[in-house]
Amino acid sequence: VQLVESGGGLVQPGGSLRLSCVVSGITFSRFAMRWYRQAPGKGREFVAGISTFGGSTSYTDSVKGRFTIFRDNAKNTAYLQMNTLKPDDTAVYYCNAWGQDDYWGQGTQVTVSS
Repeated sequence: VQLVESGGGLVQPGGSLRLSCVVSGITFSRFAMRWYRQAPGKGREFVAGISTFGGSTSYTDSVKGRFTIFRDNAKNTAYLQMNTLKPDDTAVYYCNAWGQDDYWGQGTQVTVSS
């Protein structure tokens, strides 16, 4: 099983990034997908989640209205569109496939700084 995140980088405050998580080795449509993040010196924090076919989403309060999680089951890919980024969004972002088992990607760094 592999979860490969991409799309991170350095962006100025107010900017946007789109993270992708390509999944292989499992039946993607049977797994809910989640994004977590971990800032330096802090624990891993839930950011957003989406149900197996995208009918239900959830977000932590600090990203509501700025981030959007979505998925394309035909491409075995989950996404996190991040708009109006703030310095506090700086973290390593991880995707997670949650279902019968629990799988994690290696993370992608997002740095919001001027």
